[in-house]
Amino acid sequence: MVSAPALGERYAARRGGGATLNGEPIRVSRADRLERAFVCYGEARDLLATPYAEAFLELLRGARRERGFGDFWSHMLVARGSADLMLEPELNTWDWAAVQVVVEEAGGRVSTFEGEPLRHGGSVLTTNGVLHDEVLARLAHARAAAERPER
Repeated sequence: MVSAPALGERYAARRGGGATLNGEPIRVSRADRLERAFVCYGEARDLLATPYAEAFLELLRGARRERGFGDFWSHMLVARGSADLMLEPELNTWDWAAVQVVVEEAGGRVSTFEGEPLRHGGSVLTTNGVLHDEVLARLAHARAAAERPER
């Protein structure tokens, strides 16, 4: 359960049972290219301080639309199909535990920026599922470039 009383929104999901918004079923978007994607993110300065900074900027430049909403609501926008991907460089377990179930039950994918299972204090990438592998590849390329020694 993810609840936003001020917005009048309550998201619910259970493994194998789908996801809902205020009792109505929700699904992620079908955007299949970054050029069609709405990209959300937490704080830009936090992402720019990571080895993924170049990939983050490329995602923003290539996206149809981008906004920095942050926190649970952007992940719920992905779950309900209003956004296509969300990036956060660091979240605690209590920030992503319910979000993960809702997004996955709505048809999306959730992982760290490295494509691994979520962990306390790790990064979180939420997508509509279709864009997940492309975004992971871009993030991996940027990290590898950032970690190469200077010549």
